[in-house]
Amino acid sequence: MNPLLNILADGTIERRSQEVTDWGARIAWTVATLLFIAFLYWLMRKGWQNRGASQSDLPDLLPAPAVTGEPRLEMSGRYHGSTTAGQWLDRIVAHGLGARSRARLTLTDEGVTVLRPGARDFFIPADRIRGARLDKGIAGKVLTEGGLLVITWQHGERLLDSGFRSDRAADHAAWAGTLINLSGATDAAAQHDPEAAR
Repeated sequence: MNPLLNILADGTIERRSQEVTDWGARIAWTVATLLFIAFLYWLMRKGWQNRGASQSDLPDLLPAPAVTGEPRLEMSGRYHGSTTAGQWLDRIVAHGLGARSRARLTLTDEGVTVLRPGARDFFIPADRIRGARLDKGIAGKVLTEGGLLVITWQHGERLLDSGFRSDRAADHAAWAGTLINLSGATDAAAQHDPEAAR
């Protein structure tokens, strides 16, 4: 008979849990698991800090302007991160650019204002926009084909790709086309070759 089953006088079966016979081993395994998780977290945090330190040459972000011109396009969605242009896994974490968040984008003749609740807002001046494209992945985030609007822009000495996903995927094409025209990068090849967009 199964030692975990006990038949009562009225014929019902009572299930009993296995008794812990070695509390010392159970506690040791629990502590070891928690220490391992804490160590992994520390390694990830250290890697994030080291990546930020290696990007210390990146200038501070421009704040969102208080007053802008008439909006040409607006979009609500998510900011999925920024990378070195053309290198979709080389995440930029300096100045809060590595933090994924909700985002509201507004395009005016002055540039793109990115408002992020719970994260740092920033502004991309029109003369620093180098192009735009529809893509499917950035910084470890993979979506369906064309599910991501990627804006390529100059920040200091670096060319960056910043990925956004609209709540309405149909917005992406209009944004990409308008940004390409605004940047003057009419050559379609320049949208996929960061060096050609310089």
